[in-house]
Amino acid sequence: MQPDEKLCLCFHVTRRKVSNYLRIEQPRRVGQLADCFGAGTGCGWCRPFLQRMFDAAQAGTAEQAKLPSADEYAHGRSDYVLQGGGTPPSGATPIDTK
Repeated sequence: MQPDEKLCLCFHVTRRKVSNYLRIEQPRRVGQLADCFGAGTGCGWCRPFLQRMFDAAQAGTAEQAKLPSADEYAHGRSDYVLQGGGTPPSGATPIDTK
């Protein structure tokens, strides 16, 4: 996933925004990432990936956090939502039904 691709598809929060938030605000708990434009407070799909970025930031390697490609990520989120894993808010990135 590239820096300007969306990490939180519900609230359109990019990886770059999360990285900058982690670097500048230095949150003590992963839940504080919700203060980064609502990241992680929608359907829930991005929470494990936010956790990865948080853990990497705590280790001083935030830019190296392993995340899937944007296409894999979007398809995974679609499967997650379609299987009842969470409900995106209105205005969220649409679910890919392909």
